[in-house]
Amino acid sequence: MSIRRLFIAVLLPAAMLVHALPAAAKEPVFTASFSDLAIRGYDPVAYFTEGRPTEGKDGFEFDWKGATWRFANQENLDAFKANPAAYAPQFGGYCAWAVSQGYTASTVPEAWRIVDGKLYLNYSKGVQARWEQDVPGNIAKANRNWPTVLE
Repeated sequence: MSIRRLFIAVLLPAAMLVHALPAAAKEPVFTASFSDLAIRGYDPVAYFTEGRPTEGKDGFEFDWKGATWRFANQENLDAFKANPAAYAPQFGGYCAWAVSQGYTASTVPEAWRIVDGKLYLNYSKGVQARWEQDVPGNIAKANRNWPTVLE
């Protein structure tokens, strides 16, 4: 069997299944199974102020909604404390596309977009490309599904 046929027959379906896997624990805020860090330790405020994913630091942490949120600096920590809902990702940080489809999935900090002043995260850049084919429609579907997808 050629490498290409092996890929199509075995590896491609397995890769597609990974995209459909639900997040490990359905909590109000997505955290990886190995950590209690929201957004895998990235600073939610930095998406708005720096326009890019920025790792948070140990010394700048805040517990909110059952997760630990990290920040790059004191200013961002203070901004989040003053108004967490303004900076926290939508749908608890679960993949916005997955929620629009009626399930939950994990996210990576690099697959993000701010729409109408709200932060949305996706499972991967590839899934984000799907989500971006109809951002308003996918947000509307996800809003209808949230938070019942956690049940």
